[in-house]
Amino acid sequence: MGNDPAARSFSPEDRQRFRDKVQRCLDALARMLAERSFSPEREHIGLEIELNLIDGQGVPAMANAEVLNQIDDPSFQTELGQHNIEINVRPHPLRGDEALLLEDELRASLDSAEVRARTVGTGLVMIGILPTLRGEHFDPHWLSENDRYAVLNHEIFSSRGEEIMLNIEGVSLSGQEQERLHSYADSILPESACTSVQLHLQVTPEDFADHWNAAQCLAGVQVATAANSPFLLDRALWHETRVPLFQQATDTRPQELKNQGVRPRVWFGERWVTSIFDLFEENARYFPALMPETDDEDPLAALRAGRAPRLSELRLHNGTVWRWNRPVYDVVDGQPHLRVENRVLPAGPTVIDTMANAAFFYGAQRALADQERPLWSQMSFHAAEENLYSGARHGMDAQLFWPGQGWTPPHELVLRTLLPMAHDGLARCGVSDAARERYLAVIEQRCLTRQTGSSWQRSRVATFEERGANRREALLAMLREYVELMHHGDPVHTWPTD
Repeated sequence: MGNDPAARSFSPEDRQRFRDKVQRCLDALARMLAERSFSPEREHIGLEIELNLIDGQGVPAMANAEVLNQIDDPSFQTELGQHNIEINVRPHPLRGDEALLLEDELRASLDSAEVRARTVGTGLVMIGILPTLRGEHFDPHWLSENDRYAVLNHEIFSSRGEEIMLNIEGVSLSGQEQERLHSYADSILPESACTSVQLHLQVTPEDFADHWNAAQCLAGVQVATAANSPFLLDRALWHETRVPLFQQATDTRPQELKNQGVRPRVWFGERWVTSIFDLFEENARYFPALMPETDDEDPLAALRAGRAPRLSELRLHNGTVWRWNRPVYDVVDGQPHLRVENRVLPAGPTVIDTMANAAFFYGAQRALADQERPLWSQMSFHAAEENLYSGARHGMDAQLFWPGQGWTPPHELVLRTLLPMAHDGLARCGVSDAARERYLAVIEQRCLTRQTGSSWQRSRVATFEERGANRREALLAMLREYVELMHHGDPVHTWPTD
C-alpha cells in the first residue's frame, strides 16, 4: 500500500473495477448455492475475543506491538487501537465435551498471554468498554501500525467530510438525572473502545437463513443479559454502550444523508432473509466500497476449473459492513463453507461468563431454527431491532417483545422460555449433559440475581461516589476490583457489590 497509506486515494476506475468484481463474485456465489458446492455440514464453532491493555495505573497501555511480540502466538492479533489485541480460538465441534475443552484452552491461552504481557508492564482486561479511556486516547496517532487501519480511517472520514459526532444519552446511576455524552472525534478510534466477543457457527447453505433469522431474534436478549459496557469518557450511558458507540464511530453519513434515511454501515438489517445471498446482495446494492482493492482471480473461471473461488472482493466489502449478525464465506483447505458470525456480545467479564453466553446463544439459536413454525413468521423485523436497542439501553430492566408473551423483562423471558429451549437446542447438537449444565446454570443464576457485568460496574461506581470519590476515582477503583475478580474467574453473578 505504500509508505503513506493514509494518503492513498482510489480512482474512479478502481471503484468501478471493484464494483464489477463484487458483482462477478455474487454471480459465482449464486452458482455455488444452486449447485450445492459447499463442504458437508460440520457444526463447528469459533470464538474471537477483543481485549484491552492497561498499565499499572489502570489506564490504557498503547503497547500492542510489544505485547504481541512477547506473546508470540499467531492466535493473538492486532486490533484497531494500540491498546487492543484479539485472540482467535481454533474451531471446535459443537458436541460432547468440546465446549469444556474450549474453555480450558481459552483460559490457558489468556493466562499465558497475561504472564507475557506483564513483562512489558501491561495487563489484559476483558470488558466491553474500558472505563479509564479518555478523549486523548482517540488521537489518530494511536491507530495500530497496520496500513489497512489507516486506509479505513481515511476512507470513512473522506466519506463523511466532517468529524465524527458521539451523541449518547445515558441511563442514570441514581435514578434521577441522566448523563449525556456529546463529543467529537477526528479518527475512527472511538470504535477501538468497543471490545466484543464474536461467535461463529458453520452451517449449510440450506440452514443459513433460519440460523441468521434466529440470531436476529435473540440479539436483544443477548445484550440485555450479558451487558458489560456502561461507561464511556466518564459518563454512565447505556448498559451496553458499545451498540450506539460502534454505530456512531464508523458512520460514513453526514447528517443530511441520515435525514434521507441512508443506511448506516453498522446495521441490524431491515428484513428476514431466505438465503445468505440476500445479505451479500444487500451489501453490494446499498453500500459503496470503502477499500476497493481487487485481485486477479476470476471467480467464475475458478469454478469452471473446479476450484473454490476466494471471492476476495465480496469478502473485503462484507468486512466493511458491520452487521450485528454477519454472513461469512470462507475457504479452508480448498473447501468453501458458510458461517453465521454473531457480534452483539461484549467481552468479559470472565471466561466462564463468555462460555455461558456462547452456550446460551448456540442452544437457543438451534432450537429456534428447528421450530416448525418459525418465530420470525410471528414477529416483525422492526420488533427484533427494537429489542436490540432496548436491551442495550436498559439491560435487565428492558422490556422486550416476544410472540405469545407480549412485553416481558429479559430475565423472565430467559427463565421461562429461552433457557429450556437452549437446553433442548444444545442436546440436539450432541452437547454433553455436563457442558449444558455448567454453562446454562450460569445464565440461570445471572437472571435470578439480575446481575450482569454492567449492573455490577454501575453499582460499584455509585458506591464509591457515595463514599466521596469523584467519577474518575470511582471508575479506577471499580476497574481495579473488576480486574481482580476477572482473574479469580468466578461468574459475574457471584461478584460482591458492597
